[in-house]
Amino acid sequence: MRRLEGQAIISCVWTWLCRETQQGAFIRKTRFMANEPTPRLRRASNKDLEGITRLVYGVLKEYKLEPDPGATDADLKDIERSYFARGGTFFVLTDQDGSIVGAYGLYPLENQTCELRKMYLHKSHRGKGLGKFLLDSALVEASRLGFGTVTLETASVLKEAIALYERYGFVEYEPDHLSIRCDHAYFLQLR
Repeated sequence: MRRLEGQAIISCVWTWLCRETQQGAFIRKTRFMANEPTPRLRRASNKDLEGITRLVYGVLKEYKLEPDPGATDADLKDIERSYFARGGTFFVLTDQDGSIVGAYGLYPLENQTCELRKMYLHKSHRGKGLGKFLLDSALVEASRLGFGTVTLETASVLKEAIALYERYGFVEYEPDHLSIRCDHAYFLQLR
């Protein structure tokens, strides 16, 4: 998504990224939305750490899950080093006033595999297709960065997220280990 400069009638462009499940190919569809304030997706930096942490910890608290700054959430101390320096990426979704309302990171593992991490959306922005938008964007980015497999870990209480992952074709598997607050692991083969 990107903002259109100088056009008052059209406040933004939504880029919906749709996946062709049989071939794993991605197709871009663009829809213009008139006079409707919408969030903007952009690449994150360490300047966003406070807002990202507030979002992640806030959603965890909402679902009665514990933040783990010493292990599972240690990557939030320096996303540039944890993600970008390793060949991954991190994006944030911001609203009109610049507040971070959504996020996701792609953390490189091995063998052309990345882990989808920190995909969270503030409760005030759910039910608007933005979770799908974040996941679509993450899968396109994973493919663009050369990853062939995306893995993720999640908790049973995150029912909406699990339903979304399963609709996209993610398959549950038994990993060697799980983060302390997670009880499910999924993977998706991109190619």
